[in-house]
Amino acid sequence: MSNPAERLVDLLDLEKIEENIYRGQSPDELLQRVFGGQVAGQALVAAGRTTDGQRPVHSLHAYFVRPGRPGVPIVYQVERIRDGRSFTTRRVVAIQQGRTIFNLTASFHQPEPGFEHQLPMPATPGPEGLPKLDDEIREHLGELPEPLERMARRQAFDIRYAEPLRWTPAEIETAEPRSAVWMRAVGPLGDDPLVHTCAVTYASDMTLLDAVRVPVEPLWGQRGFDMASLDHAMWFHRPFRADEWFLYQQESPIATSARGLARGQIYDREGKLLVSVMQEGLFRKIGS
Repeated sequence: MSNPAERLVDLLDLEKIEENIYRGQSPDELLQRVFGGQVAGQALVAAGRTTDGQRPVHSLHAYFVRPGRPGVPIVYQVERIRDGRSFTTRRVVAIQQGRTIFNLTASFHQPEPGFEHQLPMPATPGPEGLPKLDDEIREHLGELPEPLERMARRQAFDIRYAEPLRWTPAEIETAEPRSAVWMRAVGPLGDDPLVHTCAVTYASDMTLLDAVRVPVEPLWGQRGFDMASLDHAMWFHRPFRADEWFLYQQESPIATSARGLARGQIYDREGKLLVSVMQEGLFRKIGS
């Protein structure tokens, strides 16, 4: 049986069924909806497959229109908006069972020289001394609930929170809306830069909205809110590998009207800023 990293590469390897039309598989994982990072990653693969491969993606902007159904294939239709001297623009619509569930616009840029600066990476303990996420959850909950156990077995990324998870009301009430995790794929992802970009796109949706919930409830265990991603934007600044450690710093500047806004910055071990992320999520109290 392939390991979770190999399954992620397979998940991102779309089938071309016609010019500008691709089909991606959606694992039947008994989830309420298809994981948003999967759809975003597959859509970006479809966009990238219609370029010459010489221009890395530098940004994407996407909306989650409807929840996708696990186990049902998703068709990605690519519109070639522009092929310019320096920039390439693509629009992708994800369709499942005849209905649009997601759309994405991606821009690709030919690398060129220019001035550089960045703010420094916040001081954070390295990943080696931090517990794996599933071990940290087991320490507090004992045996993992079956959905979490199944997710842990299939998880393509090693996730380690830079600070201990908060479980008690006293810990949660004093928390700021911030979170930070170290992540890397659990195995090699090959050498295709597009695969690594799409793998980080997949991972970027895994923990970003945690920052919204940190002051409200434990991040793992029984949830009080039903969450859904509404939109997602990413800017890719430098090349990277998703199978090497990267730090995902996350914060939420505001939550209001049942929506929470989160922003994230992804750094490598040397402190270079690789990716910037913004996302808004819907938070509805369960039972309301």
